Amino acid sequence: MSRPKSEHDSVALAFTDVSAVRGRRLIWSEATFEVPAGGIVALIGANGAGKTTLLHMILGLVPPASGEVRVFGRKPGEDNDGIGYVPQDYAATAGEAIRARDVVMLGLTGRRWAFGRATAAQRETVRETLVAVDATEFADRRLALLSGGQRQRIAIAEALVSKPRMLILDEPLASLDLRSQGEIVALLARLHRELGVTILVVAHDLNPLLTMLDSAIYLLDGHPHYATMTDVVDDALLSHLYGTPIRVVHTPQGEMYMRSAP
Repeated sequence: MSRPKSEHDSVALAFTDVSAVRGRRLIWSEATFEVPAGGIVALIGANGAGKTTLLHMILGLVPPASGEVRVFGRKPGEDNDGIGYVPQDYAATAGEAIRARDVVMLGLTGRRWAFGRATAAQRETVRETLVAVDATEFADRRLALLSGGQRQRIAIAEALVSKPRMLILDEPLASLDLRSQGEIVALLARLHRELGVTILVVAHDLNPLLTMLDSAIYLLDGHPHYATMTDVVDDALLSHLYGTPIRVVHTPQGEMYMRSAP
């Protein structure tokens, strides 16, 4: 069943003069921007810039030190069922011995380990979600026996099974080989087209994701900003962002990628 529409569905994230403090240390400040719903958005910044803090603030795990944050019009944490979250270390939290299918069921049962009580409707929802991420072939195998790319498909399925409005992935391509990276990017692009879900991807390397991203939240000089990828993929901005010379290269086919400048 789809969620009822509201007046806030057009804006996924709204930050108004927000600052973040952890352990009495100011992490970043003056965050004022709106992220439209329905896009694929990167969250980028140098190491230590505060990407994790911003992510935790969206999830309601870290309160703003000042200002206001809204997620689809509500305070962070009020509707986390509306957010599907794929942490970078999800396999460690799920358990290596559990079957892939049961991991996805946890997305519905709230990690109550009540597999025997699953309803027929829940089992059908899990089946449909496994089909959606092309994971039926290995759904009954133990998580420990899956490849990195297969595990990532199961993690995405667990995050999507409750039909969220936003999917957040923390470094989803980390530790994957090039082929698996391409397959996961293609999967996310297809899920976005088919489901219309807003996707937020925390990423260090933008290159594998450039074909599907339309905008980015970037942390620069202690302040979060939001812009379209046309404005973000800029030599000067990226060089400043990462603290090293970056050059954006365009191929004859019209594709682009970032590389370190000499």
